[in-house]
Amino acid sequence: MNPEMLSRILFTLTASFHFLYPPISIGLGLMLVIIGLIYIRTKDPMWRRLSFFWVKVYGLVFALGIATGVVQEFEFGTNWADYSRFVGNIFGSLLAAEGIFAFFLEGGFLGLMLFGGNRLGPRMWLLATFAVAFGAHFSALWIVMANSWMQTPAGYAFADGATIPSMTSFAEVVFTPSFFMRISHVFVSSWMVGSALMLSVSAWYILRKQHEPEARANFAVALPVFTIMSILQLFVFGSGSAVNVTEHQPQKLAAMEGIWETETCAPMTILGWTNSATQTTTGIRIPCALSFLAFQDFQAPVQGLNDFPPDEIPPVGLTFQSYHGMINLGVAFIGIGLLGMFFYWRKKRVFEMRWLLWLFVLSIFMAEVATMLGWWTAEFGRQPWIVWELLRTADAVSPTLSTGEALFSVIMFVVLYIILGILFVYLLNEKIQHGPEPLEAVESVPVSSLPDTFREVFREPRAGA
Repeated sequence: MNPEMLSRILFTLTASFHFLYPPISIGLGLMLVIIGLIYIRTKDPMWRRLSFFWVKVYGLVFALGIATGVVQEFEFGTNWADYSRFVGNIFGSLLAAEGIFAFFLEGGFLGLMLFGGNRLGPRMWLLATFAVAFGAHFSALWIVMANSWMQTPAGYAFADGATIPSMTSFAEVVFTPSFFMRISHVFVSSWMVGSALMLSVSAWYILRKQHEPEARANFAVALPVFTIMSILQLFVFGSGSAVNVTEHQPQKLAAMEGIWETETCAPMTILGWTNSATQTTTGIRIPCALSFLAFQDFQAPVQGLNDFPPDEIPPVGLTFQSYHGMINLGVAFIGIGLLGMFFYWRKKRVFEMRWLLWLFVLSIFMAEVATMLGWWTAEFGRQPWIVWELLRTADAVSPTLSTGEALFSVIMFVVLYIILGILFVYLLNEKIQHGPEPLEAVESVPVSSLPDTFREVFREPRAGA
């Protein structure tokens, strides 16, 4: 293998492993805020126990997310130096903004959230939790801005004789044509992943008859979030993303659906297979559905791959299978969620249905796979461009990188990530096995007299105090 292919493999490996954690951080942050609000409203110590439990899980996920995310920034210099040189004037400002405005906000309040449960009052602790959750969302905002610029670049120009683009409008750079739809897609999928984690652990406890009161209460909160987000993900933001791709990246759409020749009344594939050698797509297909999805017109023509130069066609098989794997898992989530809601309303029979509870146990693994397939679809479908129609991936590799150096990096990170993955699973399993702290242990450590609201922070001291 040449350095380019090895660098592609390395970045795919590191990015895929990293992307396991941000969706959990974003989604679990939202769920922690919801649990905190319930505790303040009900004063039920059970919700305090659940807060303490999920905060420990959040801290573990956050640590792995940081450790794996930093690696990718170093890769821009080691493996993708020409890419960094080309986009540095634009891409660098977005990464810097993510570190300055988002990471420090999230990291600054993280300590208060992790260790302030028995030192801050419930409202101040909830404020810290909200700040952490907001920081996670804000961090994702800048990262998606950067990636969206790579997908649909805007707000740039080439000066006279320059080969490197310069920023002409910061607003156009951050708000590219694909940004709003993509960030909505990311947020909703992350909320679904966070609620799926809660459902998975809660269903596991119910099946094993452990921590049942807490598990049932947690399940009841996470289930509607999971169901609603699954529906929004597929039918609102998923379809909206398809329309956006149709407008700005038509060859990606053609690869996602295996459309080789331009067709009116283009079909949508449910399950199938593509053959690049024969330029055919077979499987279960819905006539005219793709035309309607992309243009809201059953007879609208959809461009086929053969309308584009051969050297601008993405890897069809990878893009097609990633996309359909994501879509089919999305349909499964809706089915699981609606079944859960139905049987919960039927006298909470869901807690007696072991087969359905096992589906919820598996939901977090399925959700992570679906999220990964979504990113693979976006990135595979962008090829051969690393910056859409501006810079090819083959031209972005570090020119001095040798095959031996690239191969050593791949081997090193494979070993390292295997170790990190095993460590993460071990520590997460340990926390799940331990479960929420007993009520007596939580109540034995009373909340200190530190301020619980801003009013208390800024109140004037009483006479004699």
